[in-house]
Amino acid sequence: MIAGSSISVGFAQKAVWVRVRGKGTFQNSPGLKEFAKEMIHRGHRDFSIDLADCPVMDSTFMGTMTGIALRLRELGQGRLRVVNPNVRNSELLTGLGLDHLIALESGPVTIPCETSAEPMAGHNSVDQRDVTQTMLHAHEALCDADGNNTGKFKDVLEYLKENLHRQDIATSAN
Repeated sequence: MIAGSSISVGFAQKAVWVRVRGKGTFQNSPGLKEFAKEMIHRGHRDFSIDLADCPVMDSTFMGTMTGIALRLRELGQGRLRVVNPNVRNSELLTGLGLDHLIALESGPVTIPCETSAEPMAGHNSVDQRDVTQTMLHAHEALCDADGNNTGKFKDVLEYLKENLHRQDIATSAN
């Protein structure tokens, strides 16, 4: 987790609640991705992400949420909704065409499993390749969700792919 940023999680039955405090960024995206992957593996299909205390998100964080929503769609069941977004976060998600995939609920929406919410463990990996790969997958998800995003993130995707390639070369040379 980054300083001043935390993610709390809770779950009950098939529902998963995530509360973001502070910025949603590429730094806390790998942990969210792994947590969601595990929850989906356990059979959870109803995800709600509370952004009441999240002032802003970067494209990697939005892409990570999009990847979760796309996985649920692929499974043919479940949903991802964003609750209590501020105006800026709503505009960011809508501007990338994600509002057709992710339900936006302005609220106020209360997290039902608030009492069981616990801080999500920080992502243990300091492996730059893992972070770069998470960023690449997140941006690919944004493009998969809305074809208009391909032009917006073309240069980012190219850079991340080249960066992964350079990292692979450096690793194989060692």
